[in-house]
Amino acid sequence: MLVRFHCPAHHDITMFSADAKILIDLMGMSGRVPSAIQAADLPAAKARLLHGVETAPPPPPPAEADETDESDSERFHVSLRSRALPLLAMIDAAIAADAYVMWEETR
Repeated sequence: MLVRFHCPAHHDITMFSADAKILIDLMGMSGRVPSAIQAADLPAAKARLLHGVETAPPPPPPAEADETDESDSERFHVSLRSRALPLLAMIDAAIAADAYVMWEETR
């Protein structure tokens, strides 16, 4: 499944639900989908998210290339910080516009 983040001050962001739920949990939210964060709560949620991604372990190193392996996607890992960057940009835009951030499942 996918999770779509929405904010009136920013374009929508869609990510895999497993990644989205990790970020939602790091913000201190219940992990429920759908849900939202009110404008007044965004600065604290951003601080918790930043702390969570800064203290997260680094991704494992890329595996060695195997001539029989045709899929590069299984060898590369994206850090939690990289996955959080679009959401952090959305949160910054929402804070500047005094807007909310909400999320829901999508296909």
